[in-house]
Parts: sequence; structure tokens; C-alpha cells
Amino acid sequence: MSRVYLYFFPKSFNSLWCFSSVGNNQQTNGFKELHGLQCIAPLVQTVEETPEPIPARVKGTIPTWIKGSLLRNGPGKFEFGNQHYNHWFDGMALMHRFQIMDGQVTYRSRFLRSDSYNQNSERNRIMVSEFGTLAFPDPCKNIFQRFLSRFEKIKPTDNASVSFIKYKGDYYVSTETNFMHKVDAETLETKQKVDWSKFIAVNGATAHPHIDPDGTAYNMGNSYDQKGVLYNIISVPPAKEGPNDTLKGAKVLCSISPTDRTRPSYYHSFAMSENYVVFIEQPIKMNLLKMATCKLRGKNFNSGIYWDPNQETVFHLVNKQTGMVSPVKYHTKALSTFHQINAFEEAGFLMVDMCCSDDGQAINTFLIQNLRKSGEALDKVYNSLARTFPRRFVLPLNITSDTPLDQNLNTRPNSSATAVCHSKDKVFCTFEDLHSDDLLDYGGLEFPHIHYNRFNTKPYRYFYGCGFRHLVGDSLIKMDLDGKKLKVWYQPGLYPSEPVFVPSPDATEEDDGVIFTQYTKIPKLVAFNKISFTRIPSVGCSHPRLLVF
Repeated sequence: MSRVYLYFFPKSFNSLWCFSSVGNNQQTNGFKELHGLQCIAPLVQTVEETPEPIPARVKGTIPTWIKGSLLRNGPGKFEFGNQHYNHWFDGMALMHRFQIMDGQVTYRSRFLRSDSYNQNSERNRIMVSEFGTLAFPDPCKNIFQRFLSRFEKIKPTDNASVSFIKYKGDYYVSTETNFMHKVDAETLETKQKVDWSKFIAVNGATAHPHIDPDGTAYNMGNSYDQKGVLYNIISVPPAKEGPNDTLKGAKVLCSISPTDRTRPSYYHSFAMSENYVVFIEQPIKMNLLKMATCKLRGKNFNSGIYWDPNQETVFHLVNKQTGMVSPVKYHTKALSTFHQINAFEEAGFLMVDMCCSDDGQAINTFLIQNLRKSGEALDKVYNSLARTFPRRFVLPLNITSDTPLDQNLNTRPNSSATAVCHSKDKVFCTFEDLHSDDLLDYGGLEFPHIHYNRFNTKPYRYFYGCGFRHLVGDSLIKMDLDGKKLKVWYQPGLYPSEPVFVPSPDATEEDDGVIFTQYTKIPKLVAFNKISFTRIPSVGCSHPRLLVF
């Protein structure tokens, strides 16, 4: 299907903007169905690592104050021998480093030498099960041994392909199991495998911790016993006790019981304000019996995850200083969320801003076979997905036995969110949109980022993210909460990774700085100027196509 392009230069932008008009679009549920989507199969193909730094080509001028490294992590290998992974999350972790100094950039990448990677490489087959791929029994075993192997417990993967994180000044790559790896941030060499369960009683942790100004890190992880699951809030102290210290001193602040301990919620991250950790228990559920027996049944691990739209979403508040779980639960309709934008307290209210969708089935949509589709088959997959939008919930903090029932407690000016107290321990909330209708034209927004060091847990004005007029992000969006205005960078065929905000050293405004993103088809580093969201330079290097998630 042919496309028509319109090029123009807005007065407030110095870079070329290109908007694409795709024929035969239909309006569905508040957003447009798209047809004629570009095939993105090259974004999910195996690439080679570049362990030695290579110089990048710089187009434009990088501000001289930008000095440091941009670290990225994501799947980069999708098969071993003739065996292929099924899900986007399964690919082997490939780490990237853009080193920026004096206006010049070098690039390098390495595969994480996890046990999973090493075992798979040694046998040239998939030896370790991943989220969406079940490892088959070793063909070298006899029939009886292969039969017995179905009764063996699946070992959690240490393929830490989600993110880079810092604990006590050291860099780690992480996934959602109990394993993460300490890495050398300069060379990207794998240094040490670290097991959360050796320090505290959890069987995993998210790849998205939050950091307090004093360096204390907060995270979440599940623990399992004969009665089922508990959600645990974790804290990690900021200081090392010795050169070899990793997670020593980590502790569980508190445990939260799921609504159904045999069918807990899946969660990818959580929110944090100055005084509270906010856990969102969503109706993306994990059937523990199915997950425990997936090998016996010959099914993938993700076959035990399902969406239950009949259940409400519940916000749990935990006091960071005392570890006390609030007896008041804040309910809302069924929704799913993977990433929160920010949370802050003001005038007796807790604002929780997050990207969320009215459907939770997307996690099982990102199969490799779907991402490699083309034509009408690709359009059908995209148009079946619910869009994700930024929303704000306003939670009243001072709920007592005297709180009036059945009336809106949200007294914040210019806020359309509601919070209605049904009993002394239940408040039902509805959200307000943090966007105008023009965001519908860009497919919603995900992978949010803010000026974290200065404005996390505080009132803020700006956030950044990716627009989704495709199965993957295809634009960069700057959202201004003052008027809910947006600015967009978009060029056909370029797919940016989640934006990272870097403030100017003498910044006086919240958005005074640059946004970095790596985009494909050829990995490039792009910087955008502060307030105007103007593209500065682009940085390219000869390297296979790669999508960083």
C-alpha cells in the first residue's frame, strides 16, 4: 500500500519532521486502525557482538558538556543451532555502551556470559527454558531419561536481558528471576552472578528498582511457600561493607498477601513516592499450578499467565520508614501497567502516574512469529492490541472511620480523577488522562522517563516516552502536563528505544537537558535539545540491526 509523506519545518523545531499518512485507516475504540504497517522482522534477528570499541560517525555537534556512557541492554540472539526462541523476552542479553567524550562517540557491545548463554553455546541448542520457550529434553539421553526429565523442576534462567541497574555503586544487568549479573561498565565483561535468594527470602526481583536520594534502593520480589505466594518490598542499603559486597544488608521491609495466593498477579515494576512504596496488584494473573507443571505438560512458562478482566486492580501502600502496609486498599477497574511515570504526595493526596491499558493480554502477543509477520497478518496483530496511555490516580491518604462515604474525596483543583470511600478500608478510584486526544494519533505512549534525579517522588511537569503506531515504539514524545501538550519526533522506518533524559550541568528548568535514544535500523544514538525537543546530532556505526527493549 502506498504512503503519502508531508514534510515541513515547524518554527519551534530545527529538525525535519515527517508525518506518514497510511490509507484506509478506521476509527476503533477511540484510536485508528492502521493498515500497511512496515515489516519489522529485521528488528528481531540475531546480531554479532562488537567487543572492542569502534568509532561512530557523528552528524552534527554534540554539546561538550555531555561526557559519559549510555548503557543499554536487550535481546540480541534468538536461536542456537536449529532451535529458535518463541518470545521476544527470550533472546540472549546483548549489552551496549556508547562512550561520549569531547563530542566524539565510540560503540561496543557484548553478550552477557550467563550460565544460560554458556550452556546453550556449548551444546549449540537451547538448554535452558525461558519465558516463552521450553527447552526440550537432551536428545543424547535415552527414552526413559527423557521421560523422567519432564518431572524435573525448571531452573530459573539467569539471562538478564531487561535492564542495567545500580546497587551500591556497582552495575548489574537484571531480569525478573532471582539472578542478576555484575558487569564491568567499561568493557561490558560479565563479572559475577548474584542470587537474591542468598541474601533475603525472595525468589526473584524486578528489573526496575527505585533509588532514594541517599542511595537506598527499593525493589519488589515474590516468595513462595506451601500456602502460595507473598509479595515482598525490599530495601538495599547504599554503602558497601567491603570490595566484594553485593547485596549484603538487603532486607524485606514487609510482605503483602495476594487476593488469591495460588494465583498472584504478575508485575513488572512499581511506584514510589517520598514516603510510600506503591504496589499495583493487577489482574494479569499467574496460575502457579500450570507454571509448576509446564515442563510435564510440554507447555511454555508463559502459558500460565492470563488476563482476568473480572477482577479489580488494587493499590497497596507501604510506609518506607516503618514497613507498615496501609489497611486502606485503593481499587479501580481492571487495567494493566508495566511502567510507572512518577508518584508524589501533596496536600494529603498521593498522585500515582502510570502508563496503563484496559487490557492485559499484550504480554503473550509479543511472540517472535508475530513480530516477523508482514502485510495484513501484521496489521491484524497490531489492531488487536489495546493501546497504553498515561493516566493519573489521586489517592486520599487520610482515610479514617469519620471519612464520609460515597462521595468524591478528590478536592484537587482541575483534576477529573475521583476517589470514593466505600468503607474504612476501601476506596474506589477512577483516573484522569494525562494527555489530550492528539496522543491517539500516535498510538498511545509507553516506556516513560522523567528528570529522575531531581523530580522523582516530587511534583513535576514533563515526561518523555515512545509513541506506538506499531508493535514497537516508532516515535518519541515529550509530554507537558501544563495543558497536556505534546511534541513528537517521528521519521518513517526508524524505531527509537526508550528515551533517557540527561540534564544540563547548569540546568535551571526541569526540561533543560537532552534526551538520548538508540534507534534502528542501524543502531544510532540521537540527542534532543531541552525545551524545544530539537534533534541535536545523530551518531551511527556499521553494525547489524538491533532492537533494544
